[in-house]
Amino acid sequence: MSVSKMISNRQYNKRRSIVSDRTIRILVIVVLLLITGIILYPLYFVLIASISDPNYVNAGKVLLLPRAITFDGYKRVFSYTQIWRAYLNTIIYLILGTFISTFMTLSAGYALSRKDLKFRSFIMVIFTLTMFFNGGMIPRYLLVKNLGLTDTIWCMVLPNAVSIWNLIIARTFFSSSLPVDLLEAAKIDGCNDIKFFFKIALPLSSALTMVMVLFYGVGIWNSYFDAMIFLKSQKLQPLQLIMRDILIVNRTSNQMISDVSEQVARQKAGELLKYVIIIISSAPLLIVYPFLQKYFESGIMVGAIKE
Repeated sequence: MSVSKMISNRQYNKRRSIVSDRTIRILVIVVLLLITGIILYPLYFVLIASISDPNYVNAGKVLLLPRAITFDGYKRVFSYTQIWRAYLNTIIYLILGTFISTFMTLSAGYALSRKDLKFRSFIMVIFTLTMFFNGGMIPRYLLVKNLGLTDTIWCMVLPNAVSIWNLIIARTFFSSSLPVDLLEAAKIDGCNDIKFFFKIALPLSSALTMVMVLFYGVGIWNSYFDAMIFLKSQKLQPLQLIMRDILIVNRTSNQMISDVSEQVARQKAGELLKYVIIIISSAPLLIVYPFLQKYFESGIMVGAIKE
């Protein structure tokens, strides 16, 4: 085979490889765009349905753009005076509960990851059993009541302060990501266990901390069942419970109305409120989540140990 023919074959194979790579990239981009559209469209539909006439929504005419734009649903929801207080309560529960839960989970996970902790296996078994067995709702209510936590902000943050599943994640993280050499080096420099946890372990666990903040934050924000059981005062009710009450009132009141036109109007308002409530209750989490996403991709132990 001549040299020129070999060169031409190589150039042909190179061009063919470039074309195949471009084809694969285009296919990957198309597939990812389709998946993204499938994920984002329900959120977009809820948004446009919340500002569209319920008649067009029920008729299936709202697909890509809102029809007969109206903000009556938002006006009706924000006309409730309790909703602003409920928003403030939820923010307080979110900040206080997330801090307590994250701190307790990380500190307990770090302690259980230390091999020099006595009876750590037995303690972990006791914790794990609570994932499968519990006393039930009535003993839980009696316990919270006897502790004097009912109808206080503490009943929203203390009973569910630690998730055993999150505790296992934290313990596994500390066991696999914090080498013993790092602890020994810190002790040689005069660092005790408490200083090591706050000054070394926690700074190196920013990704884990943000994951715990996200898990507990979402759980607290969406929680309403504990408020139904433990809270009697409307001044302490969270946002989700108020939203639930608004939706139930606008649905059940239709059966008590004899006027057909008013009943139809109530039904339309109830359908509209369904989408509005989803937007109002989900928007804060959707806004905060992108700021936490970067911690999932960052390196955990980069720069922790230098040779």
